Amino acid sequence: MKIPEILLVESQHKPGSLAKILQVIGDLGLLVENLDAVRRDQDKTVWEITLEMDEDAYVNVDEKISALPNARLLGKSDRVFNRHQGGKIQTVSRLPIDTLQELRDIYTPGVARVCLAIQKDPALAARYTARQQTVAIVTNGTAILGLGNIGPLAGLPVMEGKAALLAKLANLSGVPILLEETNAEDIIDIVTSIAPSFGAIQLEDIAAPECFEIESRLRERLDIPVLHDDQHGTAVVTLAALISATRRVSLDLRSCVIGQIGLGAAGIGISRLMMAYGVRDVIGTDLNSGARKMLENMGGRTTGLAELMQQADIIISTTGVKGLIKPEMVRKGQVILALSNPDAEIEPRVALAQGAAFAADGKSINNVLGFPGLFRGALDAGARTFTDAMLFAAAETLALIAPDNELVPDPLNLDVHKAVAEAVAFAARHGALQDAEESGEELSQD
Repeated sequence: MKIPEILLVESQHKPGSLAKILQVIGDLGLLVENLDAVRRDQDKTVWEITLEMDEDAYVNVDEKISALPNARLLGKSDRVFNRHQGGKIQTVSRLPIDTLQELRDIYTPGVARVCLAIQKDPALAARYTARQQTVAIVTNGTAILGLGNIGPLAGLPVMEGKAALLAKLANLSGVPILLEETNAEDIIDIVTSIAPSFGAIQLEDIAAPECFEIESRLRERLDIPVLHDDQHGTAVVTLAALISATRRVSLDLRSCVIGQIGLGAAGIGISRLMMAYGVRDVIGTDLNSGARKMLENMGGRTTGLAELMQQADIIISTTGVKGLIKPEMVRKGQVILALSNPDAEIEPRVALAQGAAFAADGKSINNVLGFPGLFRGALDAGARTFTDAMLFAAAETLALIAPDNELVPDPLNLDVHKAVAEAVAFAARHGALQDAEESGEELSQD
């Protein structure tokens, strides 16, 4: 697994000094992920250099840099850990509480009026509480990133990260919920019990196949949106990337043969959304016979890895197996999305060198582009569930606003998430209107 190694290096402030340091790093086969000048004191500069390194690989980078006449290794930076100190999220009041009158209005005795109003009309909770702006981020830690079953507590930094992104990109409050349970029935019961506190449920990093049953059953039992992000958030961004890629090489996405390598939560979610979108031929491969059977039951077909690489126009890989796709397997003109994090099945530059028309990895095709806008849009529309039309709206919006030189837009552009949210909300309202017309019901104007 690749990890960031952060060095603090002092160099002489004169031409060529930094270049010599970077040359040493390059000669060791290391990739510079980030470079910052931390400070400059007269004739010396201190650089913070972030390297991408294999955790289990010993590289004598410290000694090599220290041996340079123009450089001195000051130590290692704990930037990543420093940014996690105290956690990444907190709960704060939206209102000032500076006077006794404000205290009495928001707490006792004033709050009793609001409680009684909600008792009489539960729908008022959406207006007079934070429920409609709050998402439960639920995990049992059985499938954290590419790390596997590391447990819920070790997965908490990921859940806090999701919450921080919901706050920053969609102005929503995400609340991490850690469960020690692995039994699907128990998880369903627990989430159902806590659901009244939340406007939506985001299931996160729960292993397959239990994740499929958990999401399906919760959707049946709850009247609020439930989304397993590993399935549908990843699928939405993947679909967006493929809409962009196929348009640029004048291919009809629905007529392409799509090969899905890895049929876990993400792979099944991607395959399902592709077929729902109208892709007629989806081939999958996985070591697990149950996963292969699931794809076949959905209308896809299965084969071996080598055969899939030969037959498919578009390759999507979500296995978590670094280097699984060998360079010689790539056919000229293929679109290859190797999405496993932190290590891809094949590096994009390698795939492109072998003749791929497009290639990307999970660093750029990332579900952070999907889930904030999906939840914001669903909550804004008062949706009770996520529909395929809402997922399609998100994907098509991302493809539409992607820059000419990218498959998807910048995930830190707030306008991107606003556009996704608006498209999702429109699709939700349109679907609700159609359902109401078919059933003869009247929709609320709220």
